Amino acid sequence: MEIRKLNTLRGIAALIVFVTHFSDITQWLDGALGGGAGAYGVMLFFMLSGFLMSHLYLAQELNGRSIKYYVLARVGRVVPLYLLVVLTSYLLTLSGSDWLYHIPDSEALLGHVLFLYGDSVLWSIPPEVQFYCLFILFWLLAKNRRGYIYLLIVIVMLALFFTNFPRIYGDLNGVPYNQFNVLRSLPYFFVGVVFGLHYKTLVIPDYLRKHGFVAALCLIPLMYPELSPVTSDAKNRMWLSYEVLLVMSTVFFCVVFLVPDNNLLLANTVGDFFGKISYSLYLLHMPVILQVNRFELAVELKLILSLILSVVCAYLSFICFEKPLARLIRDRAHAQHSATMAISDR
Repeated sequence: MEIRKLNTLRGIAALIVFVTHFSDITQWLDGALGGGAGAYGVMLFFMLSGFLMSHLYLAQELNGRSIKYYVLARVGRVVPLYLLVVLTSYLLTLSGSDWLYHIPDSEALLGHVLFLYGDSVLWSIPPEVQFYCLFILFWLLAKNRRGYIYLLIVIVMLALFFTNFPRIYGDLNGVPYNQFNVLRSLPYFFVGVVFGLHYKTLVIPDYLRKHGFVAALCLIPLMYPELSPVTSDAKNRMWLSYEVLLVMSTVFFCVVFLVPDNNLLLANTVGDFFGKISYSLYLLHMPVILQVNRFELAVELKLILSLILSVVCAYLSFICFEKPLARLIRDRAHAQHSATMAISDR
């Protein structure tokens, strides 16, 4: 069953990233909404991924058929548009244009294609894909040894903390890699996995399920470096701060478990729309903002124009490429799964 309010949360995550990059590029409001605060939107994306994979798959039986279906479904969701953007960026860069992203040579292209490295906003896709692989281990433990999932998460979290999130990056024969991005992202995937494990079983008393908990989303701008009342370095360390992890986990918990599913602010057609185009919006908004910023316009007009054009590009990408290809891959996986089941029943 679809958890509709998560569509809006996904759209909010994309808009956080959009607004942050717009603020950084144009210095809108003196950059108060920038300063790397787009990280909070990416954190929401990662928690959503961990939650949905845990919620959708861990209760299913793990076998060759289910793994194949899982892999094809995940690939269909993320990889096609990413590869199209990467390859187009590479060809444009070779022609002397950085209209999309800067991928200057075959080594950089290989780093992107192998999900080892990402330029600009593309950095978040390798951690996503690598976590898809790690999730199979969780799935393996889920049937009879579910408790080991918690133990594994605790061990990894402690190891990351005591090793200060090791900076593992560089290049191998010219091919760039950045595992630091993966390591710093893991806690957010883990939070999503734990919440997903308990979504169906955790009983929340009716007196706690209130629409007012949607206000927890207001905690996110309170962590923006230029807006935060926090005086520690947590607001600047962001990914490396367990305090930030606590706040973002609180926001996610409130939205998923405490806000009623029929909340009008989170369950509506606008939220559904932005949720559907969120991935395309995330990948395509930066080039649009950079191009619009070249115009001699008031910053408010740049904001409106950037948002409209980004949404249009994202919608066209979703309708013409992302959705059809994802459906084709998913339907193929489903057909193969059904055919295999039919053979096994004979």
